Amino acid sequence: MAETDRGNPFGELDNPFQDPSVIEHRPSAQYATLDVYNPFDSRGMPPPYEEKFPGQTPTAPAAPPAPVPPAPTAKKSPTEPKNYGSYGTQESAAAATADLLRRQEELNRKAEELDRRERELQSAALGASGTRQNNWPPLPSFCPVKPCFYQDISVEIPQDFQKTVSIMYYLWLCNTGTLLLNFLACLSWFCVDGSQGSGFGLAILWAVLFTPCSFVCWYRPLYKAFRSDSSFNFFVFFFIFFVQDIFYVLQAIGIPGWGFSGWVSALSVLRAGSVGVSVFMMLVAILLTASATLGIIMLKRIHSIYRRTGASFQKAQEEFAAGVFSNQAVRTAASNVAAGAAQNAFRP
Repeated sequence: MAETDRGNPFGELDNPFQDPSVIEHRPSAQYATLDVYNPFDSRGMPPPYEEKFPGQTPTAPAAPPAPVPPAPTAKKSPTEPKNYGSYGTQESAAAATADLLRRQEELNRKAEELDRRERELQSAALGASGTRQNNWPPLPSFCPVKPCFYQDISVEIPQDFQKTVSIMYYLWLCNTGTLLLNFLACLSWFCVDGSQGSGFGLAILWAVLFTPCSFVCWYRPLYKAFRSDSSFNFFVFFFIFFVQDIFYVLQAIGIPGWGFSGWVSALSVLRAGSVGVSVFMMLVAILLTASATLGIIMLKRIHSIYRRTGASFQKAQEEFAAGVFSNQAVRTAASNVAAGAAQNAFRP
């Protein structure tokens, strides 16, 4: 056996790596294999496998596409502030305002009711203890005549009606002062004309009569009506003050001989030639006219207030009946009459 046969037991076999077909596919510049692939190489991917054909020139690998820069985003403009008030309409605003006013009125009514109840409790406590003293008319302490009434508008009258009661009180004071001036004017007229004695006497009567009677007959009922919401006192005030307004108008007219220094009397004195007395009487006529006008205005105003308070003629009748039967003198007289009638019935 040959030498090669003694050193290589596989010598008689052909070397498979020497096969021309294997040698042809060994690594070369035109044939890339996995051995030359580096995944961390930043220069790009290895060239793709290309089958070698006779007479074909190798092609260069395609360059990677250039990165496309991102499109510039448009700068957002700042958003305008929202006007939340623009969503409300005029109707909704008016409805909200009306609702607030209604709630305010309800709160005011409740506050007035609480004030009224507090004043009633205070009055009851003062009446029970007997510490409340009369303060009107304001007389000095040395005067033998003591005050007859207790009056405090800021305490006893509700706040909504205090202005009305105060105006009526000042109207009474103004009318009282006007009656005194009317008395002086009639006295002056009587001094220049002796035939006016009857008018001077009536002027004294009106000043003496109307001053206390007007306070007791229409001002005090008005005060009580607003103090305790009394329908009966409202009706008494309306009836008497209506008659008082008629006298106001007659006083402003000034019919001669009636004791009123109104316009007719002042003009008659002016025609007689007494200029000074006529001017004084005209001033009194202006005050009488103002009293009559203010009396008519206040009568209408109080009547409108009365209609809102819920008072009625039926309530006035009930209050009158309750007041009559709760009076001790009336009950004593009624019991005496009933006892006398019973004795007469059983007497033979």
